[in-house]
Amino acid sequence: MNSKHIALISAELNISARQAENTMNLLAEGSTVPFISRYRKEVTGSLDEVQIGKIEDLQKRYQEVDERRAFIIKTITDQEKMTPELLGKLENTWALTELEDIYLPYKPKRKTRGTQAIEKGLEPLAKLIFEQQENAPQSAAEQFLNEQVASTEEALKGARDIMAEWINENAELRDKLRKLFTHTAVLTSKVIEGKEEEGSKYKDYFDFSEEISAIPSHRILAILRGESEGFLYATISPAEEDATEIINKQFVTGNNASSEQVKKAGADSYKRLLRPSLENEFRALGKESADAEAIEVFAENLRQLLLAAPLGPKAVIAIDPGYRTGCKVVALDDQGNMLDNDVIYPLEKNYKRDDAEALLKRWVERYDTAAIAVGNGTAGRETEEFVKKIDFGKKVNVFMVNESGASVYSASEVAREEFPDFDVTVRGAVSIGRRLIDPLAELVKIDPKAIGVGQYQHDVNQSSLKQSLDRVVVSCVNNVGVNLNTASKHLLAYVSGLGPSLAENIVKYRKENGAFKNRLQLKKVSRLGDKAFEQCAGFLRIENGDNPLDNSAVHPERYSLIETMAAKQHCTVQDLMAKEDLRKKINPKEYVSEEVGLLTLEDILKELDKPSRDPRDEIAIFEYAEGIRTMEDLKVGMTLPGVVTNITNFGAFVDIGVKQDGLVHISHLSNRFISNPNEAVKLNQKVTVTVLEVDPSRKRISLSMKDNEAPGAGNSGGGQRKERRDGGSAKPSKQGAPAPLNDFQAKLAELKKKFN
Repeated sequence: MNSKHIALISAELNISARQAENTMNLLAEGSTVPFISRYRKEVTGSLDEVQIGKIEDLQKRYQEVDERRAFIIKTITDQEKMTPELLGKLENTWALTELEDIYLPYKPKRKTRGTQAIEKGLEPLAKLIFEQQENAPQSAAEQFLNEQVASTEEALKGARDIMAEWINENAELRDKLRKLFTHTAVLTSKVIEGKEEEGSKYKDYFDFSEEISAIPSHRILAILRGESEGFLYATISPAEEDATEIINKQFVTGNNASSEQVKKAGADSYKRLLRPSLENEFRALGKESADAEAIEVFAENLRQLLLAAPLGPKAVIAIDPGYRTGCKVVALDDQGNMLDNDVIYPLEKNYKRDDAEALLKRWVERYDTAAIAVGNGTAGRETEEFVKKIDFGKKVNVFMVNESGASVYSASEVAREEFPDFDVTVRGAVSIGRRLIDPLAELVKIDPKAIGVGQYQHDVNQSSLKQSLDRVVVSCVNNVGVNLNTASKHLLAYVSGLGPSLAENIVKYRKENGAFKNRLQLKKVSRLGDKAFEQCAGFLRIENGDNPLDNSAVHPERYSLIETMAAKQHCTVQDLMAKEDLRKKINPKEYVSEEVGLLTLEDILKELDKPSRDPRDEIAIFEYAEGIRTMEDLKVGMTLPGVVTNITNFGAFVDIGVKQDGLVHISHLSNRFISNPNEAVKLNQKVTVTVLEVDPSRKRISLSMKDNEAPGAGNSGGGQRKERRDGGSAKPSKQGAPAPLNDFQAKLAELKKKFN
């Protein structure tokens, strides 16, 4: 384990070196983040999943720096230009930008104006002028005329090209200019002439400028998107005269004709080499940071969506609404298996409406249906209203279910594998019903990007996005736990230590041997070894199995400890789990050992108290306002119920039942000041909003939650997730979760701290 990495990580995350080292060792051994977080608290000092994930990311970052440093050292050494001082600088640098600055003079060059001038024999002239002792550089230049250099002006120009590259390659200067960019650079955007109408959605950025130290990430992404689509032209730079002054102060040491040549070389170096290089660097830094923040917003939204309240194992009828083609309807059992399917036409004012009602009544009785799920897409409100008016002779709850991404699932290989004999419309209806029964189990089958709860998800680094979203899915699945005997291979694949191959093997074993009776049977699954068992066992649940602990989050490695606790209370483990008075007699301090600490013991006792508890909320029914179905029905000042469908840095989108989500800007989310929308709302939360403005032509609705009491987070209902395309113009916001490792403002703050 690299001691420098340990020291750097512990300092950056403000944790002890022991915590960093122990966690890195566990990761190196193949332990997963959920396993380490839950079952190795004593080893890590109770680090949570976010901290452990950051340790993993930082370790990877420093390994990349080490690899680049090794390459640079080898390259310079092979050139026979390495010195002890240079080696010391390289070995003590942990920022890639600084490494590249040091390496720049030694970097093999393609053909440049400077190298061409050197080939023409002008390097001695450049050195002579650069020293600024020569008062007549024009006369000196005459000595360097040859077949390739026809005039003194050409010779002087070549010398300036060489000097410009020397100035560009000076690490000290680049550091000073980086400081200038950090403190004063401005991001400016202009509309490309003739693109005003076509790019009207970017009109906020047609003549825009803001210091990069203050600009929020969503504006950076909006401008970069506008530029990539050909509507905007963007630059990042400080005042040119300030940069020129810094260059002259460092390199212009005299006051003669040679000094004037150096000034010209400096101006050329900045305009042609330094400014483009540093602008690209800060563009990349801004994009990287904006990506990180957008990914963080998406990840938090996805987490909330995946942990939405489930209806639970109950029989459901699901309806995928439609007008002309009718509504596809399916009946599902309590595990989401399809029992029946058909098409109904409840929105036609003839006998077909009666037929639809008759079919639903018949199915409710035949399949003992507990709830009806209605997709919230086209015709959703009308279909919901029709179903709610039916008298089923018993209570049947009706839920509006967000169907965003259902079409992606229905056309996927996963859906074709599950329902090879049915078309996409049937599969889509099944997905809607399963989302009501258990949203987590169903949503893991869909590419998270297709769920539509992100901000600029198609613009960000796709590799980083996938890594982050996969982590969220893994975290949610393991946080909830998975029923070993009913889970699909797609859900099992996200369990700690498994993956697609072992998940498929588990399902195959289950089909061939019947339901698992205990966790130890997992070791009989093909290729599931001791390490995989250690990682996955605590997250898998077996209902009504041989051992009641198998339906809890207690890890098998602690079963013997609990049996000892039960023996001391003269009872069985089952008695200990069932009777609170027996558990209260246990003093956890009596069981502390080298292997088991107080943190783990407290977790065990909590789990014995509520084994297999579901961390998700209970589902709640939601109803839109009567008579409000289109934007034309809205009036300024109306107070309406709604459901939060998407959260961004600049506010939250709310579905109020008019097929177009409204935006509650961050300044209207609360009566108090908030810097992060998650401080005020959560995804799927039921809220009360006031209509501030309606713009049908631009399909925009402005809402406010000020002075409206916001009910607690719930999880039924929902609206179509809409992505804010123009980036808005909100003030910068910071997420409530820990800041991403490559946060732009954090990096700028680090640079400022260094430069100050």
